[in-house]
Amino acid sequence: MKAFADLYTRLDATTSSNAKLQAMQDYFATAAPDDAAWAVYFLAGGRPRQVVPTRVLRELTTRLAGLPEWLFEESYQAVGDLAETISLLLPEAEHSSEHGLAWWLQEQLLPLRGLPPEELAVRLPPLWAQLDRQSLMVSLKLLTGAFRVGVSKLLVTRALAAMAGIDAKRVAQRLVGYTDLSHRPSAERYLALIAAESDDEHAQRGGQPYPFFLAHPLQQPTDQFDTVLGPVEDWLVEWKWDGIRAQLVKRDGRLWIWSRGEELVTERFPELHELGNALPDGTVLDGELVVWKQQTDKAFGIQPFALLQQRIGRKTLSAKLLAEVPVVLLAYDLLEWRGADWRSKPQAERRTRLEVLVAELGDERLRLSPEVTGRDWSDLARQREASRELGVEGMMLKRRDSLYGVGRTKDLGLWWKWKVDPFSIDAVLIYAQRGHGRRASLYSDYTFAVWDDASPGERVLVPFAKAYSGLTDEEMRKVDAIIRKTTVEKFGPVRSVTPSLVFELGFEGIALSKRHKSGIAVRFPRMLRWRTDKTVEDADTLATLQGLL
Repeated sequence: MKAFADLYTRLDATTSSNAKLQAMQDYFATAAPDDAAWAVYFLAGGRPRQVVPTRVLRELTTRLAGLPEWLFEESYQAVGDLAETISLLLPEAEHSSEHGLAWWLQEQLLPLRGLPPEELAVRLPPLWAQLDRQSLMVSLKLLTGAFRVGVSKLLVTRALAAMAGIDAKRVAQRLVGYTDLSHRPSAERYLALIAAESDDEHAQRGGQPYPFFLAHPLQQPTDQFDTVLGPVEDWLVEWKWDGIRAQLVKRDGRLWIWSRGEELVTERFPELHELGNALPDGTVLDGELVVWKQQTDKAFGIQPFALLQQRIGRKTLSAKLLAEVPVVLLAYDLLEWRGADWRSKPQAERRTRLEVLVAELGDERLRLSPEVTGRDWSDLARQREASRELGVEGMMLKRRDSLYGVGRTKDLGLWWKWKVDPFSIDAVLIYAQRGHGRRASLYSDYTFAVWDDASPGERVLVPFAKAYSGLTDEEMRKVDAIIRKTTVEKFGPVRSVTPSLVFELGFEGIALSKRHKSGIAVRFPRMLRWRTDKTVEDADTLATLQGLL
């Protein structure tokens, strides 16, 4: 555990990618394979569910440290991180355990899940007494499912590739699905990540998908497209769908469905399972999972993402829900065909084969993402203006000669996402909460409200969204100072403030919601700008939000 805690400290202490890369290479060069397997899991974004309830940790800490509950809460608010707070409050111990990360997780921490509080109160203190402060903090982050460190999966990939002396794209391909909860990290899986390349590796892939190829945002004015992109004829243009990006894999007589987050979601979409009987073995499709209900007065049958969310969060899917929220795969790429890797073939060739495949199957659960054609870029820009009416987010531009790359790279080809401008509304900041990490000392997480003019009596502010991104560090510090001066009341970590600040919020989607007081839910809200030119009375209304629906 100490070696992994030391790695965490090195990674957390720097913003230099080269320094982080060196730290990981140093760790992997000496770590036992079973320890390295778990380290890759966490560093690459693996998130096991919480092992011990935070309530139990809080109560046990206050008892061991001899602190009143109010002082624990004040300490937590000052530090901003639960694991760090507990590690600072508990009596410091010497690191007496020589066991590695894998032993601690598999033999000590994970078996705690589901134990009653009284048994946890007996078992945790002796474990904590074996760990120094830094190792204790890391173990607490693992217990609470809150482990975060500033490295990207790409950086982890580069570190493993450099240490093993193999191509980073090969490591990236092997890493796909590594953090899925259905597969526990093991020494064998780690050694497979860094093994020498072999000719028969592709045949042993099983249900593993490919790394997703990602698009770059296109933000240039349309009149510059000819200069930046070249002629429109060189590009395949499609609508940008608002669903779940997924790969459908058919191999060895079985079907797997993987989300872009590398989560195996096959069981959540049973209506697609019959496609496994129709697709040839060795077929991998890239596409979008969407709710589809065709209507005679609509060009497409795609339904709002909010409807798809009803499916995502359910553990059990009733026949009624499957009938009311039917899902289809809108396919837009063919990555593997009859066992052969097609990613090195041009986009146009992959598209042609995909069109034939979808037509031959004739199954409404597998639909072809339609191509959008136009005389020139101006014509396409005009068609893009209808995106909201069609239920899409804009357009995708893919070079017809591009290969299918790994991640957001440009060396094999190029995809652009040409999204429509976000919805926007002017809202009032009414609640604030401290952030995490480097923002732990600042009030950086905000709740926003709009006016409800329809309420009987006086005008009232109704909360409808939370946002924490979009401001510069300097703006954040100024807002923090105002929040501290205008605080009216405290509710645990949340401060209620006198309404005085107006911000323009942007968001990608909007839908009706019974769970929200405003009756509306917005998707991906963020602050576009601080409206210092507007007073609170000038903020938008609930009627404005309803109009956006």
